[in-house]
Amino acid sequence: MQLDLGGRHALVCGASQGIGRASAVELALLGADVTVLARRGAVLAALVESLPRIHDAQSHDFVVADVADTDALRAHAEQLVGRRPVHILVNNTGGPPPGSIVEATAADFLDAWRRHLLANHLLAQAVIPGMRDARWGRIINIISTSVKEPIPGIGVSNTTRGAVASWAKTLATELAPLGITVNNVLPGSTHTPRIEQIVAARAQKKGCSEHAVQQAMTDEIPLGRFAEPAEIAAAVAFLATPAASYITGVSLPVDGGRMRSL
Repeated sequence: MQLDLGGRHALVCGASQGIGRASAVELALLGADVTVLARRGAVLAALVESLPRIHDAQSHDFVVADVADTDALRAHAEQLVGRRPVHILVNNTGGPPPGSIVEATAADFLDAWRRHLLANHLLAQAVIPGMRDARWGRIINIISTSVKEPIPGIGVSNTTRGAVASWAKTLATELAPLGITVNNVLPGSTHTPRIEQIVAARAQKKGCSEHAVQQAMTDEIPLGRFAEPAEIAAAVAFLATPAASYITGVSLPVDGGRMRSL
């Protein structure tokens, strides 16, 4: 199986923690040069120093940017690809705050779309020319199982994630003739700050302990536990490899079997 990413350049968003950070590590372990993007420069600088280097020519870098600032994000992306084409784009950012969809405001939706759909789109627009020239590219979006089964209590997220999945499916069809694949990874409950936020919100709403909420969530997972970020990142990394060259337009759940749908 061809898993070598030597000579490829990956841009990983939301890389300061959780699944984004783990994805950066896995891609580096496969030989990719990795540029990590998030808001916290000091954290990113430390991450770059710690990323694996499995061959002498491998190098890593970071970009400090806020995906909510679309104009600045576009400028950062254009500067990056001006220095070197990006062959692998991992779109990833923290989900919108939990809450009922009935109580969501227009501002809530607009902010979520800016951070997810619009940020993904402008980053893709920036990197696609280099992928097209190379006749090789991977765009991988870390979304949520909510695109297949809406999750109670995160109405804005459910709506936004669904839009991103539809965008990605459309993009996959358009880019396939160019040798560029577009896929979505759908994490289930994973040990990240995001799941802590969801657990806390449910506990407050139900008037019970966070431990009770987490236990109820775990009981719904056939594997009997939450995922570790590295387990989600393994799927991201595989979809980036040459071995996954005939996989495009899919939404891959990595959820321990929680969803019962086929």
